[in-house]
Amino acid sequence: MRPRHAAHVWEDAADSLAQRDLAPSGFRRLVVVCAHPDDETLGAAGLLRAVAAAGGTVQVVLASDGEAALPEVAGTDRAALAGTRLRELADALAALEVPATVHRLGMPDSALRTDELTAALTPLLADADAWISPWREDPHPDHAAVGRACAAAAPVSAHGFGFPIWARTRFDPTDPVVPWDRAYRLRLSAADRAAKHRALDAYVSQRTVPPGGDRPVLSEATLAHFLGSREIYFREPPADGAPPELFAALYRDAADPWDVRTSWYERRKRAVLLAALPRERYELAAEPGCGLGELTRELAGRCDRLVATDVVDEAVAVTAQRVADLPAARVFRSDVDDPRALPDGVGLVVLSELLYYLPAERIGAVLDRAAAALRPGGDLVVAHWRQWPAEAPADGAAVHRGIVGDDRFTPLVEHLDEDFLLHVVRRR
Repeated sequence: MRPRHAAHVWEDAADSLAQRDLAPSGFRRLVVVCAHPDDETLGAAGLLRAVAAAGGTVQVVLASDGEAALPEVAGTDRAALAGTRLRELADALAALEVPATVHRLGMPDSALRTDELTAALTPLLADADAWISPWREDPHPDHAAVGRACAAAAPVSAHGFGFPIWARTRFDPTDPVVPWDRAYRLRLSAADRAAKHRALDAYVSQRTVPPGGDRPVLSEATLAHFLGSREIYFREPPADGAPPELFAALYRDAADPWDVRTSWYERRKRAVLLAALPRERYELAAEPGCGLGELTRELAGRCDRLVATDVVDEAVAVTAQRVADLPAARVFRSDVDDPRALPDGVGLVVLSELLYYLPAERIGAVLDRAAAALRPGGDLVVAHWRQWPAEAPADGAAVHRGIVGDDRFTPLVEHLDEDFLLHVVRRR
């Protein structure tokens, strides 16, 4: 058993170590998966309130009814305790002013299995655009099982987050297992904190000493860890990256799914990228992941030859048509780590909004290939949205830190604003 820590240390760590604030207003359907009733209030009351206040829907999935919460008390009527805890959950949600739908899986408390949970959760998470659960590394085995199952069951298009519960009382926040590089904090208003306090008051069975027992499950000292002004969430990105089929479907459903032709963000990003190129002209350039070819067309005006590739047939077809009148541009289908996408002797490589969609080992392989393909003195440009797309295994900022710190390259240009970050590095 790890030692307990003062209630404030995790809040202090959230302020100093978490690099992002969670913005839940865009979560239109949030699925909250709990091992037991009260997980939702201890770890995520503020988020539930924020989503509901923004007009989103909240669905709570209970893996168990929490019937084994008092294992040390002889003679506990588990069926009765389960009924009590379900009523307490309803009262807690009312106190939070969150009109949530509750799904009960009825699995055994203190014996949850990841494989069974994954199968049960898959249909419930299918249409979610965000899910949260106890953190997969939380020291309670039921919490860990739920966190692992959510990550396995959720669609790649859903934002996923784990929230620490018993970790806040038993782990030092500086423990290496705590992934602050993936951490978000949610700041709670005075009204949020008061509602959370009322909701926790609803869990009478957990806050009072049971007959025959000697302590409550949730003591005042324990509750102090959860009644502060910060909630903490760890991003749970998809491990395998975004499949090409996902992007193909987006292109089939909408001619321009990211508004690359018209949005100010996209137009400004292209203008900044082109202005950041250190040379007026390049003999040979490569643009893997060319998308719909808007940047391709402008790059072609700065190159004698340009190789533009994409793994999605629909994107290749549109880009080929977009640059059909530009003899400098050659467009074909190729994955990003195919040598044809990054030919030897290239003087410029542009990777825009691409790398964070790849798992870590593929990011490394692409950078290895780019370093091998670039001639000495050649330039590599990387640009990414500052938010973290649901489908992306990696955060753009982390990707850029790795590239800037790569001793094969010399940093030349850095651009950072509220929307995107861009770096130009030169091959040594």
